[in-house]
Amino acid sequence: MLVPAEKSVKLQLEKRLEEERLKEEKMHDVLLLLSDLVEREEATVKKVLDGLYDVGSINIINKKVGFTPMNRTLKLIARLSKPAFRAVAWRWFKRNSPQLITNWLRTKVSF
Repeated sequence: MLVPAEKSVKLQLEKRLEEERLKEEKMHDVLLLLSDLVEREEATVKKVLDGLYDVGSINIINKKVGFTPMNRTLKLIARLSKPAFRAVAWRWFKRNSPQLITNWLRTKVSF
């Protein structure tokens, strides 16, 4: 038979377990919502990825290559390889970003 102190501890433990289950359920809901958002906003995500590719490729070429003729050639190659990047980046983003964003958000609300 449990004494009153043990009952109190047991109730607190059960309450904490219920809170943890609820938190995990809510974070799973956030993950599902983010996955749905990525699917619905495919065109927007692709535009963002395109912009990041354009800026990133120009910045890295300008930083690493100072020789002007080679610089221009590499920028042309970067523009030509953009469709391949777009396909790979979209698949990666669709698979990984909802979980990465959910994990990041979890760290922001954890104390």
